Amino acid sequence: MQALPVPCPAHLVPVASGTNAFHKAYRQAMAHKAVFVAIESEGPRWTVKADTLTAGPGHMVDNEVNEALRNAITRLVDNHEVDIDAYRGPIYFMMRTTSSEERVRELAAALHAALYGDLDPLDRAVPPTP
Repeated sequence: MQALPVPCPAHLVPVASGTNAFHKAYRQAMAHKAVFVAIESEGPRWTVKADTLTAGPGHMVDNEVNEALRNAITRLVDNHEVDIDAYRGPIYFMMRTTSSEERVRELAAALHAALYGDLDPLDRAVPPTP
């Protein structure tokens, strides 16, 4: 398996449902020193997970990006698109939702791009409030 491109197109975000698939995707991200991102299916529910530890100690996410991510996830919670138990970083991110697979992939790809400093996909996926 190759490392995910940055930014990662939504259709390439791996599905890591089940312990073995999750561990395989996580180990793969570690091997490539890349930010981990994946989605998991839990019946009708989907979960987006991301982790920056896999990218190694040299990968830094600045405060502006962390703030943008926290605000976007808070908007998703406030709009009842993701559950209130969402993890908002700064190292580990997790969101559970009943949205479609397409929407979950969009959120995962936007999160992945943001963790590499590109906030444009996040702004398109979760527009800032005026």
